[in-house]
Amino acid sequence: MTTFAHTPLATIAQHHADLQETFMSNKCRPEVYRKEQLIRLAYLLQENEARFQDAFQKDLGRPKLETPFIELTVMVNACVYALKNLHKWMKTEYAPFDMVSGVLKPRVTKEPKGVALIIGPFNYPIWCTVSPLIGAIAAGCPCVIKMSEHVPSVSALFAELVDTYLDHDAYRVVNGAVDETSKLLELRWDQIFFTGSGKVGRIVATAAAKYVTPVALELGGKSPVIFDSTVDFDTAARKVLWGKTINAGQTCIAPDYLLVPEDCMERVAVAFKKAYDSFYPEGSGKSDSYSRIVDDRSFNRLKDVMDRSKAELVCGGETDAATKFIAPSVYKNVLRGDSLMENELFGPILPIIGVKNVEEAVEYIRNGESPLVIYAFTNDKKTKEYIRTMTRSGSYTINDLIVQAAVDSVPFGGVGGSGYGSHHGKAAFDMFTHERTVTEEPNWMHVVMKWRYPPYVASNYARLALVAKVNIPYPKPGAKPSLLQSAWIRIFGAGFVVILAAAAAQRLKQRK
Repeated sequence: MTTFAHTPLATIAQHHADLQETFMSNKCRPEVYRKEQLIRLAYLLQENEARFQDAFQKDLGRPKLETPFIELTVMVNACVYALKNLHKWMKTEYAPFDMVSGVLKPRVTKEPKGVALIIGPFNYPIWCTVSPLIGAIAAGCPCVIKMSEHVPSVSALFAELVDTYLDHDAYRVVNGAVDETSKLLELRWDQIFFTGSGKVGRIVATAAAKYVTPVALELGGKSPVIFDSTVDFDTAARKVLWGKTINAGQTCIAPDYLLVPEDCMERVAVAFKKAYDSFYPEGSGKSDSYSRIVDDRSFNRLKDVMDRSKAELVCGGETDAATKFIAPSVYKNVLRGDSLMENELFGPILPIIGVKNVEEAVEYIRNGESPLVIYAFTNDKKTKEYIRTMTRSGSYTINDLIVQAAVDSVPFGGVGGSGYGSHHGKAAFDMFTHERTVTEEPNWMHVVMKWRYPPYVASNYARLALVAKVNIPYPKPGAKPSLLQSAWIRIFGAGFVVILAAAAAQRLKQRK
């Protein structure tokens, strides 16, 4: 297995300079080049599945089934989706014709922004770096990918494979920790994409502000789940427990807490216990279908909130510091000020809070930061729409979890405290693309427009009046239609009725 090594600090500025030179050479602009790199990236992931499985198992104790399912296959599909649509995405867009500006042939060309920086997290180091990387490649941007030091085996392997499969002139991997990231943030980038905590995200945004660099932040947050009384609790509990235990709950879109009707609390708790027992018949500690916590610091943080909680344990609760194991742990009757509700859990712990109704659940969510996703389990159409219209989140998923992250045809990103900027499919392409407005005036236009030049005399104003007068084709709100307007409305209305009547008569005649 490839050994993890920090990228020498002295070389980071040179990586940046090399990529700037590549960008200025226009090497990455041709569609054929972009497609070749996307194809190479797809094969990088597909041909090294076993090596990635081993690396993830070493770093996160992740079951071998999960890595292809939640990272590799999803990203291969994303590469294929981009390849199929890239030509359409790159096309110049022409503005609709109008009499005033049509002569200028206004259009928007899709230009690469420049050299990009992608900073990835530990929990999904392939998915969270390759998804924006696909966008950067598709847009024609060279980029540096900073991998997480908390998954050294995965980061070392990815660095090796990028050097092997992709064009070294345009794509580089930097490995390391805080020092290496700080060095990268001292440099001027044309787009930064960061996935991680809100605390570090603010540091990244502050550094980017020095050069007015656009930033996309994917930050997570406490993503809630709502159950109403119309759902099958057994089915819903299995889905939520799966969403909470995949990657040991270390998922930015994992359900963070559950809001259920107070009179359904016990039935919901029984459903979770049943789901837990079916997932792990011999206990999660002996299961090879369950991951481990990434490091001691994260383990201790989670153990602390569990120890301080005053809630009732439904299932799980076991921990082992030596192996960084925390069992999937569900708590019921959690109070709003409980330790489990202080911050995003980012682990396999699920608090269940009782509410009187859906309205109270919505109010609870609205009192916190906007999450990356809201999950709702309900069979009532009005409830689905009520939750959507009365809350704010990056995405909204009904009657399932996590699946929205695998859909390439829609954007993925946060809002408010959960971040800003989106990736996936065209959204990723758009993030790294500058929409450049182009206008082109014909040579004869200067004769028509010579009135705009000083000195300004009466004839200038007369000609200006010809183009400056704009007829607003809508009545002013609150104003009564003029008599003339009312007359025209009646005339056109009567005419429309006559036309309809004539058409109906003609159709009747044809039938006879």
